[in-house]
Amino acid sequence: MFLPKKVLEKKLLQMLAEDLGQGDITTSLLAPDGCTVEADIIAKEAGVIAGIEEATVLLESLGLRFEAYVKDGDEIKPKQVLIRVCGDARTILSAERTILNIMSRMSGIATATRKLVEKIQKAGYKTKVACTRKTAPGLLYFDKKAVAIGGGDTHRFHLDDMILIKDNHIAIAGSVEKAVRTAREKASFSKKIEVEAAKVEDVLRAAEVGVDMVMLDNFSPKQVEEAVKLLKKAGYYGKVMLEASGGITAENILEYASKGVDIISLGEITHSVKALDISLEITKVKIE
Repeated sequence: MFLPKKVLEKKLLQMLAEDLGQGDITTSLLAPDGCTVEADIIAKEAGVIAGIEEATVLLESLGLRFEAYVKDGDEIKPKQVLIRVCGDARTILSAERTILNIMSRMSGIATATRKLVEKIQKAGYKTKVACTRKTAPGLLYFDKKAVAIGGGDTHRFHLDDMILIKDNHIAIAGSVEKAVRTAREKASFSKKIEVEAAKVEDVLRAAEVGVDMVMLDNFSPKQVEEAVKLLKKAGYYGKVMLEASGGITAENILEYASKGVDIISLGEITHSVKALDISLEITKVKIE
């Protein structure tokens, strides 16, 4: 994933401005003008690091000197120094929380994703792990990028990425067949079509009308198995991608992967992830 540096910088500075308000009053009172420091950004627990690019872009934009000792996607250990920062004390302390929030959240997502990806790979399955659009408002890019760093698939970024016909769309169109036919007639050839299936028999109906993907929504592992058998019997298995979504967790993910789906998408890796514990500690102080 790539954003031009200036575009990424703008996003990060907006986050910092939101946190600063009218200024960091505590730091302005306690850190004298002209005070410079050296500080380390340190991992307090093991995991997969993400947000290094974001942290360094923000540090550079603030005129601070730094050295990064890891890169995005590296596995890190407790007490490991990730980035060393030098410069104006007031600037470093004012930006501390924004930098740590970004790194901690992105690293938590990357760590959770990596664990799921490796769990599936070690079991011998080729099923992809994907996130959903259940991201924190304003953090879509960062959450999705963290999933990619962890080895997962970003799925849709925006509503214009692909056509995903869900239950409410079908209710308006009148049927799966009508919804897909209308989409095919009006949409660009460049857009894939996925249909959400609520029942096993809906999976075959969707395949028969020529969709690219079928989402098995809140299916149990047994229902997934039945849907796969139905598609194999009708000759559609392998011609239509299958995505299992809803009710899937780290505990039951292998049950779903074993049933023959191509993709497993989980909202929990972005909407309720545990942030990785990362801190900033000042190691040297110089007051002029």
